[in-house]
Amino acid sequence: MYSSRTDLAMESLDAHNSFPGVDVHRWEESDIQLSEVVVRTQEAAEVLDKPCGTYLTLECSLLREHDPDARIAMANLLGEELSRMLVPSQDAPVLVVGLGNRGVTPDSLGPAAIDKTLVTRHMLGSEYAHSGMRSVCAIAPGVLGVTGVETVEMVESLAQKLHPRAILCIDSLAARDSARIGCTVQISNTGIQPGSGVGNHRRPLTKESLGVDVIAVGVPTVIYAATLARDAFALLAGEDQQEEALGAMERELRNTDLGNLIVTPRDIDAIVKNCATLIAGGINRALQPNLTSTEIAEMMD
Repeated sequence: MYSSRTDLAMESLDAHNSFPGVDVHRWEESDIQLSEVVVRTQEAAEVLDKPCGTYLTLECSLLREHDPDARIAMANLLGEELSRMLVPSQDAPVLVVGLGNRGVTPDSLGPAAIDKTLVTRHMLGSEYAHSGMRSVCAIAPGVLGVTGVETVEMVESLAQKLHPRAILCIDSLAARDSARIGCTVQISNTGIQPGSGVGNHRRPLTKESLGVDVIAVGVPTVIYAATLARDAFALLAGEDQQEEALGAMERELRNTDLGNLIVTPRDIDAIVKNCATLIAGGINRALQPNLTSTEIAEMMD
């Protein structure tokens, strides 16, 4: 099995084969391809470099064409899937955490999604609150290099104070296939490691570290240059080129200055804007089931 840098569990597997200790299911809904990868054993987790748990991927190529109907369909489906992962509660809030750096466009997905998330905890009980609103609070903690505070330290303090029923973390990811940038959403119940998409690993946000369920939502916005170079060489060399030789070439490139270089599309600003709206829409639908789509859309504008 070829190993490449990716945050997507489905890309850590072979394109057509499953892996011992891993269950894979694929299906399609409304032109959206869904792939569920369940990592069941520690041995499989070590090989795939993914913690045990469930990883659900939603793909729609129309998102790269900025199709508004596709974005709405994806947001609706994302909301449905997130609802299944959340523990029901009438009182305990959900804490939404937007990871990333606002000043770096490919890494700004989390904060941008927070801007459109319906925050209601401070409104409940007031005359302005809709009778069916659920308690939601949100934070965009920034990055260690700007704040001097580890993200997990900040979120841990909030969790101890707020006692949320769940924490939703939004972050930018790295893909193995450039075609998945901006048109793929991954949901997992394993938590998240801030900065993993760009190789800047920080302390993880998990149920073990925070004492509450942590659901991660991410969209790939970058790809490693070494991976892109490998794919370009494979395209030029044709089908006769051996996979093993291509893998060896990429591993060699990782040991050069090219190894830490990441690449992002030139329209990444539009991609992040659209994906942030999509993710916030899905989260709002999941966390506010008593509000209509029209009410949610009006509050997001």
